[in-house]
Amino acid sequence: MDACAATAVLLVSGPWQSRFEIRLKPGSSGTSVGGTWGRQRALNVAVTQQPVDDRANAAALELLATILKVRKHQLTIISGHRHRTKVIELAEPPPDTQERLEAWRTRK
Repeated sequence: MDACAATAVLLVSGPWQSRFEIRLKPGSSGTSVGGTWGRQRALNVAVTQQPVDDRANAAALELLATILKVRKHQLTIISGHRHRTKVIELAEPPPDTQERLEAWRTRK
């Protein structure tokens, strides 16, 4: 893996929005966040809800809001609604968003 990919946490970063990838595992035995998946280093997110009626996506956004210490309405899935790999947009991100995501990515 090259140095650029090793540090690529946010796909887009700015004062108004940040975007990052997650890899969702619905129907897990428990909820968890940690580790990475793929070349873009998508953050692994596991939720107990099944991918029915958008329940797993809603649970993932709620979990992300909790770990990033932001409000749930600040998070939106902008691509991958029906796929495991999703791009999440965080509106009005805290200045330390990159560090917060990196801390969760390094957890196993």
